[in-house]
Amino acid sequence: MMKERARYFFIGKSIVDGFMYKFFVFTILLFISTLYMKPLLYIISTSLKSVAEMLDPSIGWLPRVLEWGNYQVAFIGLEYMKGLFQTLLVAVGAAIFQVFSCSMTGYAFARLHIPGKNILFVIVLLTFLIPPQTIVIPLFVTYVKLGWLNTPLPFLIPALFAQGLKGALFILIFRQFYSSFPKELEESARMDGAGPFRTFWKIMLPLSRPAMLIVFLFSFVWHWNNYFEPSLFLQNGEFVLLSGRLENLQDSLNASMGTASFLGFTFFDLNEPIKMAGALLVILPPLILFMFTQRYFVEGIERTGIVE
Repeated sequence: MMKERARYFFIGKSIVDGFMYKFFVFTILLFISTLYMKPLLYIISTSLKSVAEMLDPSIGWLPRVLEWGNYQVAFIGLEYMKGLFQTLLVAVGAAIFQVFSCSMTGYAFARLHIPGKNILFVIVLLTFLIPPQTIVIPLFVTYVKLGWLNTPLPFLIPALFAQGLKGALFILIFRQFYSSFPKELEESARMDGAGPFRTFWKIMLPLSRPAMLIVFLFSFVWHWNNYFEPSLFLQNGEFVLLSGRLENLQDSLNASMGTASFLGFTFFDLNEPIKMAGALLVILPPLILFMFTQRYFVEGIERTGIVE
């Protein structure tokens, strides 16, 4: 009897019910979560240290004294509130534009009968496969002629027309999502006198909320973390995203503190803790957004069929 209870405890009725299987799964999940959390924990730990504690080999993860002043210095160097507003303008604006424009384009590719639709869709996919570095020169020349440099327009206008950062991928997501809808939805709307646009706006778009959430979050995070294109199109220092401000944190702090340089050395020495404090301030808004939308994000992944 005791042997049977022990077997039931460790193995269970099936292998997925026993303690051994649950312990194995828990160990794997703990290991994976540690890999993902370690960089973030390193940033937090380092941002609360002083320079002396950074150079002290006897101090590990926990500093003796918490240097909250590193965040104050980083906040000043980043001009955080100004950079936060400008980055939110680009990230949120482009994400909203891509949600509606890419959903409309994906609906057209999935449900409408358009001559040459498959050829057009291949062209859209090619824009996703071609690296952006190969077309950056003609883009730069075009934006110079249009007078869009040092403004958010190079990020917002392409997003308004279902392009921009990863626009082709978002079109593909919506196309696959709309392709799974039954034809009876459109047939009933057509019988009620609704045209293609009204059918999309009144029926298809409200049903595509999971895909809309996925596209919005992906677009927001990718625009927030984007550095390559902003470094090319935003150059005069008036409109700079947080990713660019973090890169120029040294120069910004030197200017704000009124320091001078001599033979490459500055009186204000930017150290690793301040860099880590600035990095945490930059990644904090996407982390907060994901904390509140995690459940809906996972549900949207399941409903849209997106897998890694």
